[in-house]
Amino acid sequence: MPSEREKMLAGAMYDPFDVELVQARDRARDLCQTLNATREADVEERRRILRELFGAGGESVWMQPPFYCDYGSNILLGERVFFNFNCVVLDVAHVRIGDFTLFGPSVQIYTAMHPMNAAERRKHEYARPIEIGSDVWVGGAAVICPGVKIGSRSVIGAGSVVTRDVPEGVFAAGNPCRVIREITE
Repeated sequence: MPSEREKMLAGAMYDPFDVELVQARDRARDLCQTLNATREADVEERRRILRELFGAGGESVWMQPPFYCDYGSNILLGERVFFNFNCVVLDVAHVRIGDFTLFGPSVQIYTAMHPMNAAERRKHEYARPIEIGSDVWVGGAAVICPGVKIGSRSVIGAGSVVTRDVPEGVFAAGNPCRVIREITE
């Protein structure tokens, strides 16, 4: 029988109050709280925390605290990903982010989903993974919804709500986010 963590990562309904999951969230929140309390001069301490927090990419991520996440271990970063102030990643499912991707301030990335049925919502939740390519720029206060894929070299306008996939090499913006134009030289 799969564990609640295995169910969670597979996108199945799972119990978010499972002891193992609660402990994993507590670990991530404690690491985020420690990270968010560091000062700019605490370069080595920040790097240590980021390596411990993320599933991959903690050795090269560029982070402006505060930062918040659910698990951290489900966040898989490429080289030199940048998070500006106040970013939130609800990484109930995997969040894969390519090399040199930039997130403006207050970007929110949500993999978590909840059943429409209220009785079911009291006991379970589920998630859909998010994939963001390399060299993507996500403008401030954008929201990336569960299950979305954003192609490499795309730009997401500030304040956008990304509810569906965005192809490579485009500028997309709005609520809901839609392709505005192709990015050309």
